[in-house]
Amino acid sequence: MKSTGKIKMLFLFAIAMMFASNVQAQETKEATNYDQGFRLGFGVNAGYSVNDPYKLVLGADARVQYDLSKKYSLTLTTGYTNLFVSKADGNDLGFIPAKAGFKAFVWNDQFYVMGEAGAAFAVSNGYDKTSLLLSPSIGYATKYIDVSLHYEHYSDFAKVNNNGSIGKGVGQVGVRLAYGFEL
Repeated sequence: MKSTGKIKMLFLFAIAMMFASNVQAQETKEATNYDQGFRLGFGVNAGYSVNDPYKLVLGADARVQYDLSKKYSLTLTTGYTNLFVSKADGNDLGFIPAKAGFKAFVWNDQFYVMGEAGAAFAVSNGYDKTSLLLSPSIGYATKYIDVSLHYEHYSDFAKVNNNGSIGKGVGQVGVRLAYGFEL
């Protein structure tokens, strides 16, 4: 009787160990089951300035994204953007943005919200200003395509106020279409 009881206990212990090792393997698999790593994307931007004297906005950028998890990513973005004015209103403003951001996927692992902050370095028509740049956005991303709607605010670039005086702080609403891939 005693040996039968020991065999039963040993059998139950062996079964319990198999389940325990299976559970641990599942936890390990789930912990690493996301696309952690780098992505690179190239995009074009088009928009409209919400402040005079600027009108149309066009640009191109490159974005490096590091996926912390399936839902959260860090971004670094740079490129070139041009704020166009009519000939009567003066010169266009071209600048190089340099932004760091945080992207959070909020629905179906494809719809996201993102916030970026950085600097805009003016490089055209004799402008030598550098401005703080803030940019919230919402978007939709697949494995290769990224489409987003964003607002960008440049705190130190000159604008024309409603009363005709010169002020600071230019904003623009735009759309970004990009192609991206894993590195």
